[in-house]
Amino acid sequence: MNTEYDYIIIGAGAAGLMLAEALGSDPYFKDKTVLLVDKDAKKTNDRTWCFWEKSAGDFDKIINKSWSKIQFEGASLKTDREIAPYTYKMLRGLDFYSNYLNRIQAYANITFSHVLVTGMVDHKSHVEVTTENGNYRAGKVFNSVFEYKSLYQQNKYPVLQQHFIGWFIKSDKPVFNPEKATFMDFSIPQKGNTRFMYVLPFSENEGLVEYTLFSADTLAEEEYENAIKNYIKEKLNCTKYEIIEKERGNIPMTCYNFSAMNSDNILYIGIAGGWAKPSTGYTFMSTNRKTKELVDFLKTTKPLSSFNKKDRYWYYDLLLLDILYKDNSKGRRIFESLFKGSSPQLIFKFLDEATNIKEDLQIISSCPKTYFIKALVNRLF
Repeated sequence: MNTEYDYIIIGAGAAGLMLAEALGSDPYFKDKTVLLVDKDAKKTNDRTWCFWEKSAGDFDKIINKSWSKIQFEGASLKTDREIAPYTYKMLRGLDFYSNYLNRIQAYANITFSHVLVTGMVDHKSHVEVTTENGNYRAGKVFNSVFEYKSLYQQNKYPVLQQHFIGWFIKSDKPVFNPEKATFMDFSIPQKGNTRFMYVLPFSENEGLVEYTLFSADTLAEEEYENAIKNYIKEKLNCTKYEIIEKERGNIPMTCYNFSAMNSDNILYIGIAGGWAKPSTGYTFMSTNRKTKELVDFLKTTKPLSSFNKKDRYWYYDLLLLDILYKDNSKGRRIFESLFKGSSPQLIFKFLDEATNIKEDLQIISSCPKTYFIKALVNRLF
């Protein structure tokens, strides 16, 4: 059994699989040996990813469903918006895993091992990775396994969570508009938090209904499920339906300095590396972009500790999280003001961190200014 590799990737989720595939498909790395390890065989549909994109993209062949229109609803705003040139796309986790694992199998220099990692140490000359089946060595290690522990051992940056439970349902009558995704529906009771329903229709009779919060604490499972039941009954006017599948998730929302955990030879990637957008929890496309940046970075042979950089969007996200951490009930007003004052196209561009300063100011001016000024003053002083 080979125990020495050029690269070891821990975790075969979105970040790990994207990185493994990128290394395998790039001729520059054809002589580099790569070990991808995960305790799970990735044979179940444990999540869905959604993202927006202009025209065709890297994942179109495995997209499950897409929408050209989104709906937003708040306390005093209900609006349907065309989002062209963007399309809102949904990808099932199992489809992604199957596709990427099949692609990776075609690269002779990549090995996938179903094993539990128990530790790793950077010895400067190499990294030693311990597993339940023995030890491995590598020049560089990329770790996508996330733990909340480090976030709660500091108090410099607020920590919220995007937590949710969703039901995939099939109704006995048409209740969905399959052409329109409900991006955020804040018309539900807020109970002092930032709470909204998220609805992805697949047909007139099938869709995903998800109860989502941006808050510090999670709820009892019963509370999520009661909220979903009430929404299906009262908002969708549906009493007879079958629950086909359930999903649940929890994504950290924080500007914590994840790069502090990196060393010259170990880099945390994906959610574990802070690649989730702190203000929204969207992760998939930011991971895709970060992976491409990382592959280019590896060709420079610089230490991994110098990979991550802060930019102005990090500060924007920090102010929003400061506001929601101090008073979680303000979320609905902030997002409603944003959708009142800005087009979805500009909002998507801003969340993609692709705007110019003038466009940033448009976004900022549509939000409640007092909230952000106070948060800025508190952060500075």
